[in-house]
Amino acid sequence: MKLKISLLSAAVVVALSACSTTQSTSQQVEPVVQKVEKQYDNILLQKYAGPYDGVPQFDKVTIADLEPALDIAIAENLAEIDAIANNPEKPTFQNTIVALEASGEALDRLFPYYGIWANNNSSPAFRELQGKLVPKFSAMSSKITQNKALFERIQAVYNSDEFKNLTAEEQRITWMRYNGFARNGATLSGDKAKRYAEINLELSGLHSKFGNNVLADEENYVVYLTKDQLAGLPKSYISAAAAAAKARGQEGKYAVTNTRSSMDPFLKYSEERELRKQVWHNYYNRGNNAGENNNRDVISQILKLRHERIQLLGYENYAQWRLEDRMAKAPENAIELMNKVWPAAIARVKEEVADMQAVADKEGADITIEPWDYRFYAEKVRKAKYDLDSNEVKEYLQADKLTEAMFYVAGELFDFTFTPVPEGSVPVFHEDVKVWEVKRKSNGEHVGLFYLDPFARKGKRSGAWATSFRSHTTFQGKTNVLSTNNSNFVKAPNGEATLVSWDDANTYFHEFGHALHALSSNVKYPSSNGGVRDYTEFQSQLLERWLSTDEVINNYLVHYKTGKPMPKELIEKIQKSSTFNQGFSTTEYLASAIMDMKFHMTDPELIGDPVEFEKTELAKLGMPSEIVMRHRTTHFGHIFSGEGYSAGYYGYLWAEVLTSDAAEAFANAPGGFYDKDLGDRLVKYLFSVRNAMDPAEAYNKFRGRDAEVGALMRDRGFPVSE
Repeated sequence: MKLKISLLSAAVVVALSACSTTQSTSQQVEPVVQKVEKQYDNILLQKYAGPYDGVPQFDKVTIADLEPALDIAIAENLAEIDAIANNPEKPTFQNTIVALEASGEALDRLFPYYGIWANNNSSPAFRELQGKLVPKFSAMSSKITQNKALFERIQAVYNSDEFKNLTAEEQRITWMRYNGFARNGATLSGDKAKRYAEINLELSGLHSKFGNNVLADEENYVVYLTKDQLAGLPKSYISAAAAAAKARGQEGKYAVTNTRSSMDPFLKYSEERELRKQVWHNYYNRGNNAGENNNRDVISQILKLRHERIQLLGYENYAQWRLEDRMAKAPENAIELMNKVWPAAIARVKEEVADMQAVADKEGADITIEPWDYRFYAEKVRKAKYDLDSNEVKEYLQADKLTEAMFYVAGELFDFTFTPVPEGSVPVFHEDVKVWEVKRKSNGEHVGLFYLDPFARKGKRSGAWATSFRSHTTFQGKTNVLSTNNSNFVKAPNGEATLVSWDDANTYFHEFGHALHALSSNVKYPSSNGGVRDYTEFQSQLLERWLSTDEVINNYLVHYKTGKPMPKELIEKIQKSSTFNQGFSTTEYLASAIMDMKFHMTDPELIGDPVEFEKTELAKLGMPSEIVMRHRTTHFGHIFSGEGYSAGYYGYLWAEVLTSDAAEAFANAPGGFYDKDLGDRLVKYLFSVRNAMDPAEAYNKFRGRDAEVGALMRDRGFPVSE
């Protein structure tokens, strides 16, 4: 899952994006009240302690402190909001926008703990408590966005003469505040405002229920193998599966857990077709099994409530509302892009299936290719066409070495160094978590910390993601960055190297791109560290391209036993096969992105059973029967466990257009992917600026023109139409 998570739903985030006090850079400068640090008995609200300007105290907090801490933080934040809204003085940038940026410090300190319990260390006890906490977030959000006096002050600043004299960043955060409130119910009154708040409250509970249902299925559906069922599986996978079984009290067996990192290689290598089918069904049926964890009804309720809510705001459908302030601007533009790629993708699938069927027929398998066969026979085709064995490639992809490779790229392009912090000096939330100090390579200036949680375990959600415990700002003294990456690699037994697939290595670099985006921040205000959803994946997708550079391959992709670099012949095979299986990867992704848009452009009353709707609509599109959506509807957490990617999953493709176009710029530069001038522009316009500049403007400054779709088609080996 290549994606940057938010701890809260989009409706809550719009109200909670601020964190500390500031001083305006506009021409009209007003006195800034001296900040007094508040004291709290509850450790979840206390100022971060220890070295590196303070760090979260993960070793001291308990879930029992969470609810009382949240109650205090919410009450405090609402009091701050009321003070801003009821200020008798004329609305100004300083006493309104800056004051909002300064509010909610206690909440900001609380969120990292909440996020870790929700995503990295979940438990039945937390999930039960979460059901009580999420409605409180939602209620607070509604109180803020429906505060008429507050919205009128924001609107007054946005429409004032002062606005014209603000810096570009100040104008943008003012617009974001105004737009966020206007689009989230601030213009409503009376019964409509009341209903809007009720809908948000209902949705917050449903989003949590959806995610918890998926997590329950991930924990409950594990396939345990015996020694006679291991045919075809690589030794590294067998060792990791044995360790996973032992951790679950099944020593002597081998566990195929219900996560992508475990499922994907099993389907690729296992010779046991019936077991492949079982593992495939376990994974793709998450949220659609019998019992209390089925998500069908949850999805129907979510869609109906979202549709009702946007109707209160005067929009025709949810997608129209969602895309209004994104790069795509309108659903039709996102659909147009997907329609350009879809025909080429499904045409390529037909070719891939024909190649696989030929192999199966030649072997006398007497089967017709099914979804649980795709990875297995694709691997055989890969070996036949390119003499490329994915398992051989995996032997050169050690997780630790990949970490070193990422740090090397960060040093060359971003002027960063990463040094392990002394063990025990920084509290961590699990023994697997490692921490590095990040400094400027050129002058030794401290930038922040990088936390890495790489391995799968019970209670940790599947996929990969990045987040930050603290972001860079300068509006009340410079703050350092506390950035995190999270993966779900299957951990090798002690003393053995953890080996990952080429896809997992790409994802590793991808999430590190998010971390570098946070660490590179050179903005003044907290709101500028936010993102535009169909742009925020661009920087991370672009960083994936450095995995296959010569400098990384020759120095860090070394054999886990011999230490020798990946042979030139193997590198050439990887390069020649770079467009292999693009039909599969593009189609499974696009199917999810298209269905996301269909769910959010269709009247929910016409959808009925969401699973049947998925089936019917994909059939209309000519979806190949050998492939399913990457995220089938009942476990599509991007769009149903919150609203960050709802009607926005297309954004990965939108960002990929930018990625391919930018990668071509590096490929054609005099210094290649390490070109100094282009690298400086990369950091200046695409990373350090964060959301302080309109994304389209930022990209144009980097590239000298807008992005073009041709590079994407060339990358995937699809025909480029003139």
